[in-house]
Amino acid sequence: MQQTTSMTHSFAVVICAYTHDRWDETLAAVASVQQQAPDELLLVVDHNPGLHARLADCLPGVRVVPNHNERGLSGARNTGVELTSADVVVFLDDDAAARPGWLAGLARHYDDPNVLGVGGRIDPHWATERPAWWPTEFDWVVGCNYTGQRAGVVRNLIGANASFRRELFADGGFVTGIGRSAAVQRPTGCEETEFCIRAGKVRPNGVFIYDDRAAVVHNVPAERQRFFYFRTRCFSEGLSKAKVTHSVGVASGLASEWSYTTVTLPVGILRGLVRAARGDLAGLLTAGAIGVGLMWTTAGYLIGSASQRWVTMREGSR
Repeated sequence: MQQTTSMTHSFAVVICAYTHDRWDETLAAVASVQQQAPDELLLVVDHNPGLHARLADCLPGVRVVPNHNERGLSGARNTGVELTSADVVVFLDDDAAARPGWLAGLARHYDDPNVLGVGGRIDPHWATERPAWWPTEFDWVVGCNYTGQRAGVVRNLIGANASFRRELFADGGFVTGIGRSAAVQRPTGCEETEFCIRAGKVRPNGVFIYDDRAAVVHNVPAERQRFFYFRTRCFSEGLSKAKVTHSVGVASGLASEWSYTTVTLPVGILRGLVRAARGDLAGLLTAGAIGVGLMWTTAGYLIGSASQRWVTMREGSR
């Protein structure tokens, strides 16, 4: 049975796909949205004609379009905005599936005119099982919510499960050069962070809401459960944060990160050590992983910041 949403606003759901490797996950994502009866559903394929043709043939009732902007997630999302007309644009990753009540959970907040966007909970679905060493404080590495987050007003939303008022995109939409792209081999991110900060500066009375009742499940493939990926993703996050702070300023770009690094992570390390002292040696592993994750993220940020300053100096000397 389809779940209808008694809303005063219209909602367009945009799913961005780019690879045949996520075929089953993409179909599951589309099916999960169809069960919730959005006003519009758009599947954007990022510069992959073969995948576009295959999806269009398999999903005759779904509007499947190519990304007509720059290659990458930001360009694909902006295409989705441009080709829909609903009041609110909702983004769901192609390897995530919405839980029942997801769209209604996002929609309930938009009667408040100060709400600029709403995001929901993102639960990891591990290909095997959560690695014993993987700290919940670092579930953002796989695009999911993490320990330290609380429901309510937040600085920015996580792109795998996020919705925004259409008028926010009048300021230019998602910028390219920060988030994921086929041209960038590193697993970067933060395009929605920059977008939310920029939108908040233009509309200082506006807020973004995180509602943990609007949930999706995000697939975590086996290759992303490895320590090498964990370390690489942390370093890449630091690089992305450097680009964000270069764009919006350090105070705004790192506002949430200060409490995360000074409170959430130390508490997580202490919790792991306490577990180890009680005989659960996995606690020692998670404590160590938190330290490694923080170190690599910081290293990425410092290197990225130095690179941004160098580029600025070179441009200024021309």
